[in-house]
Amino acid sequence: MGDTRTALIGIIVENEESVEAINMLLHDYRKMIIGRMGVPHPARELAIISVAIEADQNSISALSGKLGALEGVSTKTIYSKK
Repeated sequence: MGDTRTALIGIIVENEESVEAINMLLHDYRKMIIGRMGVPHPARELAIISVAIEADQNSISALSGKLGALEGVSTKTIYSKK
């Protein structure tokens, strides 16, 4: 797999107005994304999204950082050991 890493980006969305920007970013990185799952949590008025990605570490960090910079969006990234 070269210099790529496998990672999981966890995203908490507390501002519904950021959803379009999130989807645009995920679309921009679509060739690196293995899969994604979104779970609404209506009782808390938020959504939880997990994104599995295979890419170089700089690209993974860039996506996570761009997502986390959006209003009402928090991210955390974990990497595989291999």
